[in-house]
Amino acid sequence: MRLKISHTTVYEYDEPVPYSLQRLRLTPTDGPTQKVLSWAVSVDGAKVEAGYADQYGNHVELVSAEATQKSIRIVAAGEVETQDKAGVFGPHLGFCPLWLFLRDTPLTTAGPLVTGLVETLEADNDLARMHALMDAIHATVAYIPGTTTTESNVEDVLASKTGVCQDHAHVFISAARLMGIPARYVSGYLLMEGQEEQTATHAWAEAHLGGLGWVGFDAANDTCPDARYVRIASGLSYTDCAPVSGLRLGPANEDLTVSLSVKPSENQGQSQTQNGQTQSQGQSQSQG
Repeated sequence: MRLKISHTTVYEYDEPVPYSLQRLRLTPTDGPTQKVLSWAVSVDGAKVEAGYADQYGNHVELVSAEATQKSIRIVAAGEVETQDKAGVFGPHLGFCPLWLFLRDTPLTTAGPLVTGLVETLEADNDLARMHALMDAIHATVAYIPGTTTTESNVEDVLASKTGVCQDHAHVFISAARLMGIPARYVSGYLLMEGQEEQTATHAWAEAHLGGLGWVGFDAANDTCPDARYVRIASGLSYTDCAPVSGLRLGPANEDLTVSLSVKPSENQGQSQTQNGQTQSQGQSQSQG
């Protein structure tokens, strides 16, 4: 499937910002499930200082603005060809050892609620257990935008039983790690039936399973990623994958606007309605 994507982020300030530095993770790369046919990131109101691959293999750009700027506009757009591999991404690659993906983070540290969720799972093998976990999270955590923030941890999410895709992914990751299975967070885009215009990127989790490697699980939609999914970045949690994050100096108030379009570049029908939106807050965009 060929998908056409346009993702615009606009920061507006009520007075000039003396200095800001932002980290962009907005560029997909070729991999087992996708091929990037064309892609460009343009920045108006700031200067691209550097581009590099981080420790997780994500493409990152640093952009800065200073003195007179009252707005920054970032546009990422292009076409990606995807494949349906039933959620299987494949062998682990890169600089980070697998054991790193067993490490807790502030957003994914398991407590009594995650432990209780794990204790309810009944399965004969790791793959079946991950599917049961995905089903359980989907049934437990209702998809309700605005009930969590980018700083909500997994225990808060399970206590409220509400959240968005980044929360579903974090709970999955926390539970998988509690069971001794390496797990990571993946950010990207999702083609949704009947909803070309969106307000946020998407997120899901991957677990590393013997004989398969990394396998994706989207608990927000209770499905494994297929050809409708375009991956952008991966890491231990949302913090490693935020589309735009950074810092600014000065007292200016900030207004953040995000618009996103994901559609087939050729006429292709889709069969499922997907959850894929959430709120955006502060210097970071959250995912749905």
